[in-house]
Order: sequence, then structure tokens, then C-alpha cells
Amino acid sequence: MKKLLALIAVLGMLVFGATNMLMAQEETAAETTEMTADEIAPAAENAVSASSEEDVVESSSMHAAIKQKFIEGGAGFMAAVVLCLIFGLAIAIERVLYLNLSDTNVKKLVEGVEDALNNGGVEAAKEFCRNQRGPVASIFYQGLMRYDQGVDMVEKSVTSYGSVQMGLLEKGLTWISLFIAIAPMLGFLGTVIGMIQAFDQIQAAGDMSPALVAGGIKVALITTVGGLIVAIILQVFFNYCTSKIEGIVNNMEDASVSLLDILVKYNQKNA
Repeated sequence: MKKLLALIAVLGMLVFGATNMLMAQEETAAETTEMTADEIAPAAENAVSASSEEDVVESSSMHAAIKQKFIEGGAGFMAAVVLCLIFGLAIAIERVLYLNLSDTNVKKLVEGVEDALNNGGVEAAKEFCRNQRGPVASIFYQGLMRYDQGVDMVEKSVTSYGSVQMGLLEKGLTWISLFIAIAPMLGFLGTVIGMIQAFDQIQAAGDMSPALVAGGIKVALITTVGGLIVAIILQVFFNYCTSKIEGIVNNMEDASVSLLDILVKYNQKNA
């Protein structure tokens, strides 16, 4: 964006300069010099290089500022907060990938099972489910495995295995919620300890110096900010995973009802 603005500014200056020169030629009929392409290119290159240098300086200064705040907040507490972020993000990313792979086209799956069941029987339907991914296909396969024991047994198997699949979907969410709770607590703990140290410095100095108090409070509040930022980031992932699980569970329930209906129709057809 900065490079684009710099190029636009250079082109605007060139156009404005060219317009002024043309007006001067018409009014005074004097000799004027025009800026050639060889002169424009170095000017644009200089502007782009200057913009690039500004981006590098800004990036390095931001990195230095974050590093400075990390040191000011206390290496121990800030490291604990960062570890909460790292572990929480690792689990959250794994859950996001798992849930997205588990989310399948249920309508297409149900139609495929019904077609396989009508054309090739129960074994063909089981083979179709075995080759599909996702918890819905696994539930269908477990239900079809109990088909010879009756539709009631299929229903019980689908319900029981649905609970198992739901537990697999929710795996790891407790750890994310733990890190969401721990990160602000570590920040508050660092803040309290920093405040205690600030008052100890005031007591040792024997004077209520505003600079001393402000410095101690600033350092103490850095850990709180870090903890809250970590909690906010992980909370977004947690809510996304929870919403995704709810959608998959609803699909599982709807698909289970559809499977039972398909089996009932299949029994009536073959009766």
C-alpha cells in the first residue's frame, strides 16, 4: 500500500509538473525542459526503495517494541502466557482441521447409502460407508453391522456410537478452555506481584514518587494485557470449534433418522 501511494504521488507530481510546463510554453513561448523517461525511472525507483526502507524500519521497530514489552512484563510470567498461547493454538488448529475434515455432505452420503442398499444390499451399503470419511459414515457403518439383529438394534447402535463420535469431536476443547482461563489469571498474578514490588520500592525509597509508581504499575499491567490478548485469541477458536461441533452433531442426528427410514423401507420392500 505504501509503495502504491508513493508511485501515485510521484506520478501526480510528474503530471502536475508537465501541465505547468505546457502552460508556460503557451503563455511565454519560452524554452522549457521536459522530464524524460530516463529521469522518471530513477525517481520512481528512489521512491520505491525509500518506501521499502520505511517498511523494514517499521517492522523492526514493532518487533523491538514487542520484545521490550515482553522483557518489561517479566520473563517468567510473560513466558507462561506465551506458552498458553502456543499450546492453545496448537490444539485449536488441530481441532479446526479435524472438524473440517469431519464435516461431510450428509445429503449426498444418505443418497449413496440408499442407492447402494437398493442395488447391492446391506453389504454394498456397508462397503460404501467404509470408503467414506467422517463420523456420519462411521455411524452408518456401525448401524448396518447390526442390521441382521433388527431395526431396533440398529437404532440403539446408532445412538450409542453417535455418543462416541461426539466425544471424539469434543476432544481437546477442555484444554483450550483451560488455557483461556489460565492466561488471564497468570496476567493478573503478574500484575499483583508487580504492584507489590512497586510498593516495596516506594517503601524502600521512603518517598511517594510519581515516576516510581507509574513505572511499577506500567510493568505490572503488561502481563494483564498479554493474558487478555491470549484469552481473546483462543476464545475465538473455541467458539468456532463449538459451533462446528453443533452443526456436525445436528447432521449426525438427521442422518441417523434418515438411515432408519431407509432401512424400514428396505425391509418393507423385501418382505
